[in-house]
Amino acid sequence: MSKLIQCVSPIDGSVFAERPAIDMSAAVVRVASAGVAQKDWAARPLAERIKLVEAGVARLGEMNDEIVPELAWMMGRPVRYGGEFGGVNERASYMASIAEQSLEPIVIEESAAFERRVERVPHGVVMVIAPWNYPYMTAINSVVPALIAGNAVVLKSASQTLLVGERMVSAFVEAGLPGDVFQNLVLDHATTSALIAGQHFGFVNFTGSVGGGRAIEAAAAGTFTGVGLELGGKDPGYVMEDADLDTAVDTLIDGAFFNSGQSCCGIERIYVTASLYDAFVEKAVAIVSDMVLGNPLDPETTLGPMAHVRFAEDVRAQVSEAIADGATAMIDPDLFPADDGGAYLAPQILTNVTHDMRVMKDETFGPAVGIMKVESDEQAIALMNDSYFGLTASLWTADTARATALAGEIETGTVYQNRCDYLDPALCWTGCKDTGRGGALSQIGYHNLTRPKSYHLKKA
Repeated sequence: MSKLIQCVSPIDGSVFAERPAIDMSAAVVRVASAGVAQKDWAARPLAERIKLVEAGVARLGEMNDEIVPELAWMMGRPVRYGGEFGGVNERASYMASIAEQSLEPIVIEESAAFERRVERVPHGVVMVIAPWNYPYMTAINSVVPALIAGNAVVLKSASQTLLVGERMVSAFVEAGLPGDVFQNLVLDHATTSALIAGQHFGFVNFTGSVGGGRAIEAAAAGTFTGVGLELGGKDPGYVMEDADLDTAVDTLIDGAFFNSGQSCCGIERIYVTASLYDAFVEKAVAIVSDMVLGNPLDPETTLGPMAHVRFAEDVRAQVSEAIADGATAMIDPDLFPADDGGAYLAPQILTNVTHDMRVMKDETFGPAVGIMKVESDEQAIALMNDSYFGLTASLWTADTARATALAGEIETGTVYQNRCDYLDPALCWTGCKDTGRGGALSQIGYHNLTRPKSYHLKKA
């Protein structure tokens, strides 16, 4: 009997969707069909592949009115924010626009005697394992360039957003993409690992937890399969004395609490120069106190439930431990009667925090942020680097030269000045330390989803 994969809705604890996981033998057949289809797909002109992929993205956009409430039911994001298609379209459109340049051969010599060049060729079948927190935008980072580059793609969505893969594949197939070239597979962890260990993929891109990334690496060990891993973060913001205070507060607090704090590049810790600290905290508390926690289907709700009760439990534990160790809770929980001790979790700002507390070291991934006072750039840099993760860092100053100098000292994948919590598709999305390895988007994203192949042709 097939194992059922279920999505339990954070709205009311009901089973919103369930699908049977396919077994190993069926999965092997499906992946093999993708491999066969990939040959013909890669042989099509690049312009044709781009056109079909763009049509698939457009068709996905036409489904947005159905997708938005579906996301609310699956992972709790309020419908007022309109889903993810804006980000999906921005990233897909940019990757389509740079495809020809990114995949262009490097011609070393083209003479009467020799042709020497390096081409980018597809891996074959690419597996994309997408998380639940931004299931469309994270998937599109790899799906679009992988398909455009001539790969077939097998997509595995998280159980919490079980219907996303179905939606994406149906949109692309309805737009004219050959069915076997892009497939949605419902898999359990064991079958996923077995497929990777069995060398059924040319490349695997995983976005998720550190534990999940380790499992993917373990499955791929010894197979020489390329692996891209984006494993989350503990992203800091640093507010300097010349920052625009109001903009810094508004942006960093939005970056900390949007999507109920469930963002790998969300702000999880904030360091503020001593002269601005009190004013920053006061303004931050005012913003968070005005948030509306409630049913994400209600257009008045600004803060939905966390995607699952167990995620909320971990955030509660981090906050409780910090308070027990001397942190000060700045947000009155009575302002949020919808907090039910389950998936609905009141937001919290913590002061008097230290790096001895888990809330300032471990990934929180929820609606809670610690704010610390700092006395110097040197102290701020040391604290920002005191983390297992290295995804993004946000610097707030009017002095770009100063920001650039500090950026060079921060152990991270991306540094922002005067913004946060954003993926620029023209730049490589990457990280270091426990955030993982590899890189998505930009020209480098195409390079990771293809392999170099050299031609040395002597004509006589």
